[in-house]
Amino acid sequence: MAIKQSDLTINISNHQSSLQIFKAAASNFISSLSGKMFSFGLGLMLLDETHSAISFGINMIISPIVGLLCLVPIGNLIDTYPHKTILTGSLTVRTLALILFATSINLFTTTAKLIPIVLFLIIDAISTNINDTCYSAATHELVNGPHIQRLNSLTQSAISLSSILSPALGVGLYSLVGFSGFIILEIIATLASFSIMLTMRFHYPSTNQLTDSRRMPATSHSQFATFRFGLNYMQSRTMIKITILLSVILNFLYTAVTIGIPYILKDQLHTGNGPVGLLETGSAIGMLLGSLLLTLLPSTGQKHLFSKLIIPVLVLDSQIFLLGVLFMTAQSPAGYALLGSLIMGILAFALVILNITFQVYLQQTVPTKLLGRVVATLTTVNSSIMPIGTLLFTLIFQSTTRGGLILIINGILLLGYTALLWQPLHRAIRSEQSNQS
Repeated sequence: MAIKQSDLTINISNHQSSLQIFKAAASNFISSLSGKMFSFGLGLMLLDETHSAISFGINMIISPIVGLLCLVPIGNLIDTYPHKTILTGSLTVRTLALILFATSINLFTTTAKLIPIVLFLIIDAISTNINDTCYSAATHELVNGPHIQRLNSLTQSAISLSSILSPALGVGLYSLVGFSGFIILEIIATLASFSIMLTMRFHYPSTNQLTDSRRMPATSHSQFATFRFGLNYMQSRTMIKITILLSVILNFLYTAVTIGIPYILKDQLHTGNGPVGLLETGSAIGMLLGSLLLTLLPSTGQKHLFSKLIIPVLVLDSQIFLLGVLFMTAQSPAGYALLGSLIMGILAFALVILNITFQVYLQQTVPTKLLGRVVATLTTVNSSIMPIGTLLFTLIFQSTTRGGLILIINGILLLGYTALLWQPLHRAIRSEQSNQS
C-alpha cells in the first residue's frame, strides 16, 4: 500500500501553528501536573485509610484493563467524529465525574472508599485514553507539517517538567490542604485545560471531504468490522508491524527497571529513599532535555529514519545493562545515586527521542481517517503488556538477592533482540520510503 498522509489539504500558517503549540503545551502542563499530584494525593489518602500496599498501584491496574476493553469503541469514535467535539464531551464528563467524586468520597470510610475511587478511576482512564488518542489523531488539524515534531516535543517537555515538579508539590499540598483540597484543585485544573482547548482551532477540511475521509467500508455494520479496517491497514504496513514487535518486548523488559530500581536500592542494597528519588529525578530531567532538544532541532521528516530509531534503542539497551552492572558493584549510597541518576538520565533521554520520533513518523504517514485506530491500538498493546511484566519481575526480584544481574540479563536480551530486528527494520524503512518516492 502506498503511503500518503491524506488526500485532504488543510492550510495552516506558521503563526497559527506556533499559537496552537503554545496552547497545547500549556494545556498539557496544567493537566499533567495536576493529574500527577492528584494521583499522588489519592495514593497517600488510600494508604492512610486502608494501609494497603496497593494504594499507589491501583491506577496501574485499572488503566491497562480499561484501555484494552475500550480499544475498539475509542478507536472508532476518534476516527468517526470531529475531534474537538469528542474532546469537549470527554472533558465535560470528566469534570462532572470529579464533582460527583468530591461530593461522595466522604460518605465512605476505610476500604469502602475504594468503591467511589475505582468508579472514578475507570471514568478517568476512559477520558484520558480518549483525550490522548484524540490529540494525536488531530495533529494535522492543529499544525502544519513542519511543526509536527515541535508540537510533540513541547507537549512531552510539558509532561516531563510536570514529572519533576509534581512530587515536591504533591507532598506540600497534601500536608496543606488534604485530599479534599486536591480534588478541588483537580476540578479547577480540568476547567482551565478545558478552557484552553476550547480556544484552539481545529482546521477541518470541507464538509464533503470530511465525510469522505471518515467514511467506513460499505460492509462495516459493527464496531469490530469498522475497527478491523484499521487493523488491516496496520497489517499492510511492515514498518508498523516490526515496530510493534520491538516496542512490546522493550516495554515488557523495561518494567524490570521500574520495578527493580526501588526494590534493589531499598531492600537489597539498603540505601534508603534518597537514591531512589534521585534516580527518578535523573530520569525526569533526561526526558525533559530530550524533548527540548527535539524542539530546538529542525524537523527533517523521514530522513535518516532508521538511525533516528535504532540509535536510541541501542542506547536504551546498553544503559539497562550498565544499570545492572552498577548495582552489582560495591558503591556508597551517594555513588549509586550519582551514577544511577546519570544512567537513568541517558536512558530517559534516549527513550523520549525514540517515542517522539516514532510518533511523528506515524502522524506523517498514517492517513488522518485511520490515525485514531492506529494510535489506540499501539498504545493499548504497549500498556497491556506492562502489568504482565510487573507481575513477572516482581516475582523474579523477590526470588533473588542479586537484582542487578536481572537488569544485566535484560540488557543483553534487548541488545540481542534489537540485532535480530536490525535488518528487517532497515528493509521495511527503505521499502516504504521507495514507495513514497
